[in-house]
Amino acid sequence: MSLFDNPIARIQQFIDVGGPVVVLLLLLSVIALSVALFKLWQFRSLKLGTEKGLHNIVSLAVRLKRQHSDRASSRGDLEDVLAVAANAQIKQLQRGFRVLDTIAQIAPLIGLFGTVLGMITAFQALQQSGNNVDPSILAGGIWVALLTTAVGLAVAMPTSIALTYFESRVERHQLAIEAAVTRILNPAALAAFDEETENAPKAGVWPVPADAA
Repeated sequence: MSLFDNPIARIQQFIDVGGPVVVLLLLLSVIALSVALFKLWQFRSLKLGTEKGLHNIVSLAVRLKRQHSDRASSRGDLEDVLAVAANAQIKQLQRGFRVLDTIAQIAPLIGLFGTVLGMITAFQALQQSGNNVDPSILAGGIWVALLTTAVGLAVAMPTSIALTYFESRVERHQLAIEAAVTRILNPAALAAFDEETENAPKAGVWPVPADAA
């Protein structure tokens, strides 16, 4: 019987053999999957990686530059305000990363802990058998013990890959924000933005430089 024929029965077998350690690892896998799906939905809803994903920060930069164009506010002051807004958005995007990182780190350790416990049980059974040593007892105990390590790695590896993917997308988004804001704060940039928005007034999105998207 394969896992795809009857996944519930197969999972129940894993739980029966691996015990509480496998139950804990399966629970962590459910949490990791839930967080990963939420982050995918969040990134998609915020249009991350597109011009619309930069709309809030870019429009704030343009608005602040207009408001302070006739004042004595320095470029550094505007950059500080925009940095706070950008950091708040980045923190929102990074929410849940610590959960994924924790699961990726502790899942193999939990699996190894289960293996150690299984090995102890196997050698205890071997000791109790006395002179009638049956190699199958030791072999059976070892493979059962190693099962928890395998499950721990199976949980940790995709979780680590997902975390790396999410972190790279957030990093690219942060670099795009910095590039767009730098362009906007240049003295000649606002006029160019106004000219482009007049040509496409219904777009609903501030034009973003090609190197910032």
